Amino acid sequence: EPSERNDERTRGESETTLEVSTASDKKAEEVDEVKEVHNESSSDISERTAGESDRPECTSVAREIKGLTNELTLVLVGDTNSTEIGSKNLLLHHDEQTNVEPFSSKLYDLCGRHIAVINMLGLQNIEKFPFNRGIHAFLLLLPNDQHNSQYSSGVQWLETAFGKESLAYLMTVVTHKSDEKYESAVTELKAYSTFAEKRYHTCKNSMMDENEIIALLKKIDVMVSENDPHCYSGLMCDDNKEQKDLLDHKSQEEEMIDSSVSQQNQTGTGTLRTDVDGNKDEQSEKIFEENNKKEQSQRESETLLSRLQLQQKLTPADFLRISQPVKQHHDTSEKDLAHTFLQRLMMLDYRARYIPVKQDSPEVSHSKLVPQNTETEDDDFDTLFSTSVDSDQSKQSHVHPMDVQMAVFHCSDSFLKQNMITKLSQCQYALPLLVPDPVTMDIECPLWTFRQLMKSWKITQTKDDSNIVTMKSMPICKAETPMVSFFRLGSLSLSKSQLLNTLINDRHSTFFHRNCQGSTKSRHLMDGVAEIAWYCPAGKPNDAFTDCIAFCNLHGDALSIEKQRAILIEKSSVNVVLLPTLEKSDKSWTVISALLKSPKPLICLIVDNDCGAVKIKEGKYRMGLKEKSWSDVSEELKGIIGKILSEPHTSFQLETMAELSGVRVDENDTVCQEGKSAAMKIVNLLKGMDVSKIKDEYLPCQGQLWHDWCKINKEQYHLKGHIEKEKSEKQQKLEKIREEQCAASCSELMKLFTESLSSLPSEQREYFLKWIQILLDALSTDDLSSILQEYDEKWSEVLTLKKKHDKSDQLINKQTELEEISAKLQSATFGLEHIFREIGQIYEAHKSLQKQTKMEETDWSKYPELAAQLMISGHPMELMDGDAGHVPLTWISSLLDEVIEKLGNKRVFVLSVLGVQSSGKSTMLNAMFGLQFAVSAGRCTKGAFMQLVKVSEDMKKDFQFDYVLVVDTEGLRALELAGNATLHHDNELATFVIGLGNMTLINIFGENPAEMQDVLQIVVQAFMRMKKVKLSPSCVFVHQNVTDIAAAEKNMDGKRRLQEKLDQMAKLAAKEEVCDAECFNDVIAFDVQKDVKYFAQLWEGSPPMAPPNPGYSESVQDLKDIILSKGSQSAGTTLSQFKSNIKDLWNALLKENFVFSFKNTLEITAYRKLEVQYGNWTWALRSNMLTIENQLHTRIENGKLDKVELNYLFKEISKTYKDIKKDMKEYFDDDRDREMLVQWRGRFENKIKEFHDEQVRGVKRKLDEVVQQKNACKKLDDKKTEFEKMLLQKSKELAQQLKDKAKDEEELKKQFNSVWSEWVTELTGDIKPIEDIKLEEDEFTILQDLGFEWCLIDDCKNCGKYKNISKIGDYLPYVTPKKNHDLCHESQQFQERKKKKKKKRNDTQGQGVVGKLVSFITNKTEQIVSYFTEHLPYEVQNLIRSFIDDVEQQTVDIIKSKPVAARGYSSTYLQEVAKNVKDKVTAFESQKKFALKKEFTVDLLLYVFDKAGSWLSESHNKFRMNNDAVTFVKSKKIQYYNIFRSFCKGNSSAVVLKELICEKLKVSTVEAVCNQTAIDLAGKMRCSFPAFNGNRLDLEKHVLKSLAKKEDFDGYINYIRHPRTQAEIFIKEEVEKYIFTENTDEALNTLKKNVDDINKLVSQALFTATEKVKTQTGDIDMWLKTFSSSLDDKLTFDTICSQNFSDINNFDFLKEEIEKGLASIIKDLRSYSLNKMNEFRLKPDQILIDQLCNCCWVKCPFCAAVCTNTMKDHSPDDHSVPFHRPSGIKGWHYRNTVEMCINFCTTNVASNGHFYPHHDSDKTIPYKLYRTGGPEYANWRITADESKLTYWKWFVCRFQKQLEDQYTLKFQGRGEIPSDWKAHTKEEAIKSLDEMCE
Repeated sequence: EPSERNDERTRGESETTLEVSTASDKKAEEVDEVKEVHNESSSDISERTAGESDRPECTSVAREIKGLTNELTLVLVGDTNSTEIGSKNLLLHHDEQTNVEPFSSKLYDLCGRHIAVINMLGLQNIEKFPFNRGIHAFLLLLPNDQHNSQYSSGVQWLETAFGKESLAYLMTVVTHKSDEKYESAVTELKAYSTFAEKRYHTCKNSMMDENEIIALLKKIDVMVSENDPHCYSGLMCDDNKEQKDLLDHKSQEEEMIDSSVSQQNQTGTGTLRTDVDGNKDEQSEKIFEENNKKEQSQRESETLLSRLQLQQKLTPADFLRISQPVKQHHDTSEKDLAHTFLQRLMMLDYRARYIPVKQDSPEVSHSKLVPQNTETEDDDFDTLFSTSVDSDQSKQSHVHPMDVQMAVFHCSDSFLKQNMITKLSQCQYALPLLVPDPVTMDIECPLWTFRQLMKSWKITQTKDDSNIVTMKSMPICKAETPMVSFFRLGSLSLSKSQLLNTLINDRHSTFFHRNCQGSTKSRHLMDGVAEIAWYCPAGKPNDAFTDCIAFCNLHGDALSIEKQRAILIEKSSVNVVLLPTLEKSDKSWTVISALLKSPKPLICLIVDNDCGAVKIKEGKYRMGLKEKSWSDVSEELKGIIGKILSEPHTSFQLETMAELSGVRVDENDTVCQEGKSAAMKIVNLLKGMDVSKIKDEYLPCQGQLWHDWCKINKEQYHLKGHIEKEKSEKQQKLEKIREEQCAASCSELMKLFTESLSSLPSEQREYFLKWIQILLDALSTDDLSSILQEYDEKWSEVLTLKKKHDKSDQLINKQTELEEISAKLQSATFGLEHIFREIGQIYEAHKSLQKQTKMEETDWSKYPELAAQLMISGHPMELMDGDAGHVPLTWISSLLDEVIEKLGNKRVFVLSVLGVQSSGKSTMLNAMFGLQFAVSAGRCTKGAFMQLVKVSEDMKKDFQFDYVLVVDTEGLRALELAGNATLHHDNELATFVIGLGNMTLINIFGENPAEMQDVLQIVVQAFMRMKKVKLSPSCVFVHQNVTDIAAAEKNMDGKRRLQEKLDQMAKLAAKEEVCDAECFNDVIAFDVQKDVKYFAQLWEGSPPMAPPNPGYSESVQDLKDIILSKGSQSAGTTLSQFKSNIKDLWNALLKENFVFSFKNTLEITAYRKLEVQYGNWTWALRSNMLTIENQLHTRIENGKLDKVELNYLFKEISKTYKDIKKDMKEYFDDDRDREMLVQWRGRFENKIKEFHDEQVRGVKRKLDEVVQQKNACKKLDDKKTEFEKMLLQKSKELAQQLKDKAKDEEELKKQFNSVWSEWVTELTGDIKPIEDIKLEEDEFTILQDLGFEWCLIDDCKNCGKYKNISKIGDYLPYVTPKKNHDLCHESQQFQERKKKKKKKRNDTQGQGVVGKLVSFITNKTEQIVSYFTEHLPYEVQNLIRSFIDDVEQQTVDIIKSKPVAARGYSSTYLQEVAKNVKDKVTAFESQKKFALKKEFTVDLLLYVFDKAGSWLSESHNKFRMNNDAVTFVKSKKIQYYNIFRSFCKGNSSAVVLKELICEKLKVSTVEAVCNQTAIDLAGKMRCSFPAFNGNRLDLEKHVLKSLAKKEDFDGYINYIRHPRTQAEIFIKEEVEKYIFTENTDEALNTLKKNVDDINKLVSQALFTATEKVKTQTGDIDMWLKTFSSSLDDKLTFDTICSQNFSDINNFDFLKEEIEKGLASIIKDLRSYSLNKMNEFRLKPDQILIDQLCNCCWVKCPFCAAVCTNTMKDHSPDDHSVPFHRPSGIKGWHYRNTVEMCINFCTTNVASNGHFYPHHDSDKTIPYKLYRTGGPEYANWRITADESKLTYWKWFVCRFQKQLEDQYTLKFQGRGEIPSDWKAHTKEEAIKSLDEMCE
């Protein structure tokens, strides 16, 4: 501490101005602004300018000018165009006129001087001019090209505005562009009389050149030194010479007075008055001095804050963010000093006070060099001992460390001040108790900043010759302790602060003193500050004091700091004064005299006296300090203080400072009081209550009710017995608890809290929350202390009894009492987190019931929004309730939704922290990020908390995320839990937080791997689980409390042991998780060299007085750098993904098998979106291929193509395929879920390629068949042309004969009919006709050939039962047991034997052993027979049904592979089918314990014949149409009758040709229009119809909705057994509904559009053909060929022989005639029904079936629900479906009973039940291990699901009777339907489908 302050500023050092006097009181305001400093010593200048030696030469030159001020005020006048204002302009970097900065930072950086610049460029009046400033120079700025004109106008304006005297302060500056010539300007300006060349300067108009500005400042310095007075005052503009003379006179006699004093002179409050004799008035002098001191302080403060760049208020938000890392061992620039100080303080680095400052020049100043030849010995002497200012000593002294601390304190808001004081206290530094305001000099007591300080100490008391140590912990504001105050009177050579440190902690500078690193003489903000620190004993023998003592230190000379001195004397228990030996005349004696008379104990420490400690009188001591060591003085002083305090003394309580008058207490601010008032309303409710009962009384929702809810909820995943009934009961209980929570949610405390939270403005709300936290902590701390004390005492008693080996009831009772105290300890913790937990529970209860209770005025639905605001502002929020061990998912999801709503879906880097309890996790996080996690010993983190930390703007460029989200957890191996509960809880917690984190910090306390084993095993197992569910977090291990972190060899050994332990744990975990892992690196990417960090011990010594270890903060910073470095390589996760991860992880953890139960909702959502895209891509390929197929089909039919090349097809579709690949790339690269999509990218790209290739090859196969058919018909086609030619000729000839009968229509018909048969016979007589097929005859013949009796075949056929063989519910009539060693008769005899059973038994009784053996065999046979005659197991029924389905599919495949359409029908096709079926039946029977009757085989054959028959008939008819000459000729009868009639009427050949052409066009246009319409309608429905435009799951959902709406049980059974068939039925129904009911107009418009397109095509072809013939003078042959080729492969058009029409030459007429016929065709087309499409090749429903049903149809082995994956082969992904259902729907029942199984698969897999994987299995499999049941189970992913699946519950209730009849089973016993199922409606069932698909 400096012995005295160098706080007197030299004369002329400030920029002050005179006030313009009023006419009535000019004499009273006799103040001058600036005085010359003629006697300023060089040492004074040296002190003031230390640190400026590296400034440019203008400063050192200026120092040579006698009387020069260090501060200048410059006014810029002239043209605004004369300079370019901007950030790089050294003179003027702002454009605000008359704006006055304290000084220009640019010029300060340039030369280290305080230069104020007033901008008056372009200003025409001076109303805004600050007249309270003295002006050293007017700078008239002139543009180079206008300097003449503007000089004269500028001078004239200056004289008018400021008076003639202002011209003496004028400096002319001509500005020019860099490439401009300006030399002539000075010559031209010399013509003006007012111009002076030495006051002229030129520079570039950018004013960025430092040399030019330095030269200008040098000229200004010279001008200032020449002017008398140095600066111009506003009073000079008055022309009254008497006034001016008076001012000049005063300027030589008066002291310099600051401008603010002049301002006060205007009001008459600060004037230095004199009496008649010229003596100064004492009161006036005192006020004058105070004001002068105040202004001086204000000026110094402004300068200091400017140097430290503290222009804005600092808030916690400025430091609760990720910013540039703090450099531990680098010098800091002055402008960054304040921020670096705060950052390091927040990291608990007590060296924050000792930050080295980066100097702008070398430390050693260099004297000006003296020429070598003039050097003498005297010169050396003078140089060495000179006090002159020759050397470059313009270097400014650095900022005092305590000035930095106090400047930051003054510039911080109240919350940052509180944080700052908390950190200072943790660093064991003294804290400001009384602080003078640097502006107003008012005294403030920052009581608020102390509010969250807690102190713990141990009191040692002697009782019965033994020491009793008592623990005490409380908020320091409430602690009543003695206070010892230290003062000094006058300037002393000894440091009072240093002496104080020896009393408190001689190893740590609790109070900063003059000998501390960085201390300087210059100190501006500490004088008058009273600091306080507490000595807290540790209860050890070497404690300095036995109880807590407050030490207070008043900085500065107490003689002049009266107010603070008086306060401390009043509040102190002991006063200690340091002073020199005094004379009675000394002012200090007055103070000492008063203290000696006061009853308060006093210790006087006389600095220049060497006397020993002497008691002057009672309570008064003196002691000399001269020539004594610090340790001796300290010991003596401790003794005196201890003696005084051992006697009765006054106590000090911090809270009483609020009662002081004349002191401003920060807590009295309105906003603080409003917050406190709201908090006190709540705390007043709790006063007098036992803390352990508060939560039960006022927070009932989180107590037993919530714990019961959690317990029951977890039990849902471990069900036994009647599972669905039990589950239903548990869900009812859960709902009941929620209702109870709702009813209890209106407590007064919660009402007050939520009202305050929602109604208070933001600042008051922050105070409210802080007050609540402070007051509740204080409330529970009192109880916690007493409970802990009670616990210690009881524990001691138990130990004593145990040592005595006492096994009496007394020990048991004591242990019981100890357990009760332990439980009380748990319930006594009560804080803000419990109130927020209650808010969460109230919200969850109301949300689950969707009810509004009495809390309407504080709407529960707003709670997430309130919490979100707090979370965004930096408050931690509870993620997992540590008491209940549960995550309130509904609350957390809604909270994060609100955060997303306010911030947007920002990306966050999730940092999880895991470690042993009380290992310093929260302390580390608080130090690293400036967080506020609870860290005190009694308040360990329970559960998990999350807090957002923003990434600062300047750091965002380095990261891909906007926030770091820190998840802090309770410790592993928590003391409150025991045994297996601990292990399970720890596994849960570790898996949860590791799964959430992008990175996890594994915090380990100490170095012993043996102690870490449990933790490491938990951690490794959690990481292994993450790997198996495809999550890949990273990890860093942190070893805290390592003794010697510098020992590299020791660290390497520690790392080696850790790696070995991790590898060992990985092997153990691999066995438990059934995973291959030989080492930890197989589980997670881990580098032991980089990913292990050693932390120093937190405390430097023994608490409670030990400061934090500086090495700890370095370790924190290093770890933070590692985290951010790894973070920069991560994309983080979005908030919505984080929310989803919480849900997925927690839901999986509730189930027993995490890996099998984990369901990544985000992945599922992303995959479903990808499936939709896949559907779009495949549809684009399919629709394009349909168009290509259509065109090529037409071309083949027209005979233009006889071979389809594969390359051609690939080329045709290449553009579409290329576009799709581009879309795929963009989707996978740009989608926000691209990180998840990457795992499927390769597979989907391959699938699209496969689909593309399959489409191309499929079309080629179809077209090859068309070509094949065309070739097969070629012979007939050739004949067809000949037939048509001959028919035309015969018609023409007949017409010639009957020309005269043309008007008699009946006669014409008669004549034509009479010859038509002759023509047919004539043309086709030698060609054998193709006959119709006789399927029924062939079927009977084939069945008889297979050995079946005619009567059996006839009975089966007539019965018709075979038609429904695949749908019947019971196959018992078809089944018979196999023969058993010839003891079993034919099945028809079984019933008869059963009737004779009793008689036979009686007959065998006396037959001995043989008889008994026969009886035994007979009985067994009867049992088998009875089994198959009375009951057929569901499994057998299902096997038979599946067999029928397989046979049916194989038959269809065989038949469709036959070339019936090309070659016609053959009975061998059916024979092949029949043989295949019989072989299949035989093979099926051979593997079973039963046989199938003949009736079954016959019915099955009839069934497959029936299925194949329709296709065979249709294909054969097509073959006959294309290949039978007779059929072809007969089909032409009407067409040629019309031609005949036309000829009869005398029509020309053109008209006849028209009829031929139109007839052909009529057929082909209908086909073309219908095919294209089918493609278009399919495309429209695919894109717009909800059931068709999504993925496979959407189709499934709509199928189920459709079934529910129709309530069609047969449809349901078909869906359950044949899901694909039912889906196809649904598609057909929906297409029909779309076309004919709901969107008829749109469908018709599509048809009409295609009709119009065809019309245009034909019209264009007519025009092209006609124009070509006319142009080229062609004939009818050319016309026909051109017309045919112009139809552009859109229409089929058979060849017409042109020979019969060679006479046509009027082609325009032909065109007109055809157009007329075409118009008729188009008219008919427009009126066609859409049913017409069914007659042609392409049908919209079939197109959609091909698109939508080409997916996975594998059924769940339990319930037969169908896998909803859009891709057919989606390996390696498992089959899955969200619509599982009760197994009884499929026919599952309990073995050997008729009880149907109503359990859902999703419930079963979470239960403890077992199942038989097959009907003949002997062993059961646990449902939780269902994948081990066989191949059909292994590939299914069935996750335990707590959802209610309402749809299938409704279905079971709605169709209970039908289901029982279908399977001949009952919903009874274990299959009884829970009562609550029956409450569901159909509407709820349908709605539940939408919820499940979200």
